[in-house]
Amino acid sequence: MGRAFEVRKAAMAKTADAKVKIYSRYGKEIYIAAKSGEPNPTMNLELARVIEKAKADQVPNDIINRAIEKAKGGLDEHYDALRYEGFGPGVSTLIVDTLTNNTNRTFSEVRNCFTKTGSKVGVNGSVSHAYDQVGILTFKDQNEDAVLEVLLMGDVDVIEVESHAEEISVIVNPKDLYLAKETLEKDLAVDDFLTLEITMLAHDYHKLNDDDKQNFEKLLSMLDECEDVQNVYHNIILE
Repeated sequence: MGRAFEVRKAAMAKTADAKVKIYSRYGKEIYIAAKSGEPNPTMNLELARVIEKAKADQVPNDIINRAIEKAKGGLDEHYDALRYEGFGPGVSTLIVDTLTNNTNRTFSEVRNCFTKTGSKVGVNGSVSHAYDQVGILTFKDQNEDAVLEVLLMGDVDVIEVESHAEEISVIVNPKDLYLAKETLEKDLAVDDFLTLEITMLAHDYHKLNDDDKQNFEKLLSMLDECEDVQNVYHNIILE
């Protein structure tokens, strides 16, 4: 199993209890994307990307539409996008992306998550050098060769194509995410993407012993409870 499969597995593991938090996070992300450009996904690629990802996570249309309508209004809410890097239990490393209107509160909450699990927040670059920013598309198919050929013919910068359980995951240069999507839709009639996102993939993934795994899962759970945390990337295989 490759790196992209770990992203897909993590997405499938989201529980119903986390839905409210997911909706809130997407609402914030959609608002920012709509506010920073045209509040129309046909004219704003970043907004279109976030909406596609939200729909893949089964975010209801009314939540998406409310966030866009809010961005059209006169009230201007300011959020800072901050990234934290850190070292977790065992050999684990993490990248934590946040959107916040109170940077002091967010740093305090994130640091508390690390401290209470025997982990440590690092400086910028201490972890991210071991990760790549990539675009990932996952869909039902079995013919890796045909997928690769179509993408290369479409001038997509393909990094990797892998298959697992009748699903194919394609890793591309993040700038080519939508070119890859359009190419697959046009040439292979792919109309249902299980994953469509820009993410961070670790160069290598590892397993933890039982004690470290327990602390690591506690760290992930605590970060998930933080309102300002949008995404957490890590290098651990969770089974």
